[in-house]
Amino acid sequence: MNPIDAVNPVEAMNPVEVVSHLTPELWERANRRLVRKALAEFAHERLLTPRPLGDGRFAVRGDCGRGEVEYRFTATVMSLDHWHIGEVTRHRLSGETLPLDALEFVTEMRGPLGLSDEVLPVYLEEITSTLASLAYKLSRPPVGAAELAKAGFQEIEAAMTEGHPCFVANSGRIGYGIDDHHRYAPEAAAPVRLIWLAAHRDHTTFTCSRDIDYERLMRGELGEEVLARFAATLAGLGLDMADYLLVPVHPWQWWNRISVTFAAEVAERRLVCLGPGDDEHLAQQSVRTFFNASAPSKHYVKTALSVLNMGFMRGLSAAYMEGTPAINDWLADLIRDDEVLRATRLTIIRERAAVGYRNRLYEAATDRYSPYRKMLAALWRESPVAGLEPGRRLATMASLLHVDDDGRSFAAALIEQSGLAPEVWLRRYLDAYLVPLLHAFYAYDLAFMPHGENVILVLDGGAVERVIFKDIAEEIVVMDPDADLPPEVARIRAEVPEEHRLLSIFTDVFDCFLRFLNAVLATDGVLDEEAFWRTVAECATAYQRSVPHLADRFLRYDLFAETHPLSCLNRLQLRDNRQMVDLTDPSAALQMAGELVNPIAPFAPVDP
Repeated sequence: MNPIDAVNPVEAMNPVEVVSHLTPELWERANRRLVRKALAEFAHERLLTPRPLGDGRFAVRGDCGRGEVEYRFTATVMSLDHWHIGEVTRHRLSGETLPLDALEFVTEMRGPLGLSDEVLPVYLEEITSTLASLAYKLSRPPVGAAELAKAGFQEIEAAMTEGHPCFVANSGRIGYGIDDHHRYAPEAAAPVRLIWLAAHRDHTTFTCSRDIDYERLMRGELGEEVLARFAATLAGLGLDMADYLLVPVHPWQWWNRISVTFAAEVAERRLVCLGPGDDEHLAQQSVRTFFNASAPSKHYVKTALSVLNMGFMRGLSAAYMEGTPAINDWLADLIRDDEVLRATRLTIIRERAAVGYRNRLYEAATDRYSPYRKMLAALWRESPVAGLEPGRRLATMASLLHVDDDGRSFAAALIEQSGLAPEVWLRRYLDAYLVPLLHAFYAYDLAFMPHGENVILVLDGGAVERVIFKDIAEEIVVMDPDADLPPEVARIRAEVPEEHRLLSIFTDVFDCFLRFLNAVLATDGVLDEEAFWRTVAECATAYQRSVPHLADRFLRYDLFAETHPLSCLNRLQLRDNRQMVDLTDPSAALQMAGELVNPIAPFAPVDP
């Protein structure tokens, strides 16, 4: 049988139905929401300086070459210079009212946003895609926060509407067509069967954790029947399965990249398409990672995807993947052997195996940043379902920032469901989430990237019992250049300037997550700002008092300092929306914009 016959051709979609969400009403709602977010985050990053008009009203002016326009809006400025934006209107200076349009907003504010001729059109495309994604989400039947708080893990995952809370253009996905959006976007929640390739061992590297091997992994993921089918396909071509390693591939990547860009590899049988596997998967918020819906206890699969999304081409480097399992084993051992981390019940879902294909011609012709080096690799990550205790359930931490169409928050619904006082609920969450991050930093100079999509909550009723960290090998960093690390783990070591190290808490935790959670709970009338940040401070103080041997570190890196630098994410994307940061030197690209007042400084511990 010709191997192509094993791959179902792309189904025809009705060209009218696939854009049914692009209506004037939904487009207007999407634009209104995105303009509000743009005003809020660009003001927060001090790219825009709203002019006070009195009575909680502000204005900013812009010009795209057709005359000045002014945006007028209500706003409350909260802790960490968080702008909670209300109603927004757009006017010509003559007084004419104009519709809100996020694309026009970007061009009108091009000057203060610092958008170059090269970046601007790509950024406009990312904004357009983000609007289209938002319109699609708005087209779905609304689910109230209270109802969603009772839903299952993947139902919550698919219901998320916001994306990354800081980035304005957070659903770019440049490369996807509208049909791809319906098939592969996480909000579409469409079942996906991954395509499998046989990759010749001479060009392919497989690495794994010490508690698994290639044969056991493949039997567990595919089963004997599928493996036999794949072996028969290869045998029909006169090829031996023993000469190849199996690689799961995102369907988009096969149709749009591998089958074309790697056509020589396919023609010469270094790559052989075996067709889809049997299991159905669901795309996660990270776009290129899949949850196994057919068998939830099986591994997640993270795939290479040559789609530009939120400042990075979402490929996977074969060379970079090679050390992934060893890094995960090292971190799992560290957590297991540390008394404080054990007490928090923190776990990670390990990336247990990785496979990568190296195209030698492209590698010889490119540098390590090239997307041509990141087209064909995959990793297998543990599922959190397998280790879930009876009566517990899972939710992405991103859900804590979710607000339904009526303005009710998912976090408030969980608090109500728990029966706990809001401060008690928040403290339990912080003990599970914040304490491990503080201890990793102060005890080991270790930083995670703990945003909402990278953390899974384990819920007991509506209360957070513990957390699970994921996306380990690409995201963690040890900031001590002299740290004693095993050779196979050494790549996570990075030299980060002293003054930037605590930004792993101040920026990644306080500014990029707790800032928004504070605003959600305060706006929903659940917990005022003072009580929120006092609870954060009490959690941090209790941690510090539990580990007095780290007192010198607490003085060296003062968590209760009056201010800390404002490190800006949108500024990174606006400067270079194709490669925001070099992951091997994360501090080099930081964009600073003055200082923020530390909201926990007023609650600093007083020595007895």
